[in-house]
Amino acid sequence: MLTAIGFASVYIALKSQVSTGSLGYAAFFFALYLVAHVVARITVPLADPYLLPMAALLTAIGLTEIYRLGPSSALRQGVWVVIGVGAFAATLLGLRRDYRVLERYKYIFGVVAIALLFLPLAPGIGESINGARLWIHFAGLQFQPGELGKVALIVFLAAYLREKREVLAQGRLKDWGPLLVIWGGAMLVLFATNDLGSALLYYGIFLALLYVATARLSFVAAALGLFLVGAYAVGRATPHVQERITDWLSPWSSKPVPCFFSPHPVLRQECASYQLVQSLYGIAHGGWVGTGLGRGIMTTPGGQTIVPDQNTDFIYSAIAQEIGLVGAAALLLLYMAFVLRGFRISLAASDGFSKLLAAGLSFGFALQTFVIVGGILRVIPLTGITLPFVSYGGSSVVSNFFLVAGLMLISNRANRDQAVAA
Repeated sequence: MLTAIGFASVYIALKSQVSTGSLGYAAFFFALYLVAHVVARITVPLADPYLLPMAALLTAIGLTEIYRLGPSSALRQGVWVVIGVGAFAATLLGLRRDYRVLERYKYIFGVVAIALLFLPLAPGIGESINGARLWIHFAGLQFQPGELGKVALIVFLAAYLREKREVLAQGRLKDWGPLLVIWGGAMLVLFATNDLGSALLYYGIFLALLYVATARLSFVAAALGLFLVGAYAVGRATPHVQERITDWLSPWSSKPVPCFFSPHPVLRQECASYQLVQSLYGIAHGGWVGTGLGRGIMTTPGGQTIVPDQNTDFIYSAIAQEIGLVGAAALLLLYMAFVLRGFRISLAASDGFSKLLAAGLSFGFALQTFVIVGGILRVIPLTGITLPFVSYGGSSVVSNFFLVAGLMLISNRANRDQAVAA
């Protein structure tokens, strides 16, 4: 119903007429998630019943706003949603007997995660967009391998920390080796890809799982201090990261400053921080209840896009402009509800690997949402990661469907164990 209403509202606003196309999109969504629901009922009948509907709602909101920003992109995003649901169903079918078999291959997952993180640096297929080298081009497809690397990293950390948590909890100096290795890896990712967001996301997931595994807050404080020191040092040596921090602290300038695409100095808000500033203006324009779907100001009178690539990094600002503070807050509450269900699954799990895996998946989802929304709202420096399920991007959609499948597998086992114990 929400998909039908959303697409109908956008079509009426843009074309000034009613079309049955919105009903077609709604029917497609209903059929797609009905299949996903049937697969889930067959494979994980005791799983949390709220995760899949919330994921469906998030994808519907994202696809509606992407359609509003560009119908051709919405078609491609719809294809990726289908692929994501297929990956979700395949994961449930493949691991329905016992997903804990993944723990045996923890080092393989670790190697795969590292390979995916650094794959954009490979010559010939790696591509730099907006100064950050996070993308690869292969066989006509463009995607971020780091999105899938994030899931592989969580599986590795959950298995490794489950095995080593007793040793790490003792807090001996020699046991800080893995901590320093992960810290060095995060700094290397930051330096090599010029992206603070990815380094923060991967390292934040590690810190969260380290705390869950050891309950040592001192470890987290020390590791966070190491990250801040390392990020400062790398930021000083990396112009792109330094530029992002400057845009965060001072997006407006009263005097012209050097601009990378202009031969003459211009105001900062007309150059490096242009996207961020225009995004903030759009959010302010939305006010309390928004302008209405399809009625936000996204282009100039000449048809030029005001915020470039708004369907990826800045889709939250487009949503906030058209459905206002009330709608944007409701969207964040939906993300909070998803994360809450994930942590409840972690608490209900009966074994260490399942607890750590559910906690890692939930925290990774929450941190990624915070990093991108926080960057758009100037809470933290702006980064180039996606808003889960909502932003345009196939790799992000597929990886998040893997995440949902993992949580449902863990939830099904936890509820089954509780039923047997009762």
